[in-house]
Amino acid sequence: MYDFSALYEATSVQNAVELMQAHPSAVLIAGGSDVLIKMREGRLAGAELISIFKLDELREVTMDPDGALRIGPMTSFAHATNSPLLQQYMPVLGEAADTAGGPQLRSIGTLGGNICNGVTSADTASTQVAYDAMLEITSANGMRKMSIHDFYKGPGKVALEPGELLTAILIPKESYENCYGYYIKYAMRNAMDIATIGCSVNVVLSEDKKTIQRARIAYGVAGPVPMRAKTAEAALAGQPVGEAAITLAGDEVLKDVNPRTSWRASADFRKQIISETARRGLRAAIERAGGAF
Repeated sequence: MYDFSALYEATSVQNAVELMQAHPSAVLIAGGSDVLIKMREGRLAGAELISIFKLDELREVTMDPDGALRIGPMTSFAHATNSPLLQQYMPVLGEAADTAGGPQLRSIGTLGGNICNGVTSADTASTQVAYDAMLEITSANGMRKMSIHDFYKGPGKVALEPGELLTAILIPKESYENCYGYYIKYAMRNAMDIATIGCSVNVVLSEDKKTIQRARIAYGVAGPVPMRAKTAEAALAGQPVGEAAITLAGDEVLKDVNPRTSWRASADFRKQIISETARRGLRAAIERAGGAF
């Protein structure tokens, strides 16, 4: 059923790096929810595989001394939903993860794989973008960090060089502190479907809950890669909480997006959904933050 020539199981991050050096054409496999499908379709016939499935050190969700949330890339969708740290500080990531596929996929699919496959429809990608995630990437040359905003290079393309491994997703404290988020997935079906549009919104309100100090609005499938609606974010900063801000968000996001027409939806329909999810997502995030309309 699966045509591969060899399978190497990494025993540590260092060992994974060594295996990638020794087998430069090998395909890295984590949960397998993407790779195994490609193999079954024949697109990776005869490939060598390097499995990092047993690297439990990449499954932990912890907090760094500086307050950053450190999310192991092998963290499954189900683990993200149930992580006490994420539930406390960034529950919207678990909520986004809970919209992916069905229970079987959520048990095996990983947050790292969800962004490393480079697709714009990835359910957790827009939330990671909305929270300005930093990525820790390890290779034989050491470790480097980069913003998730620089990670996406085009449809299905990310900034991982040969021999590099994503070893952590970092959410800075300033990105989640006093911040409340909401994720909306619009799809043709309520379950087991790819997003037609995914929208992740988060806000920081003033102490009296009457002013939007900061807003972040990020999308999947609104362009070739997951993206922020920065024009709308700038327009919302300092706006009073109220219906005018909601309307403004729905209008301003259209200045940033570039959806395409596909068999799932036309570009014009996607724009309508983009605008509506901005309004609904912003309202829900504000209400979670304690704001009232």
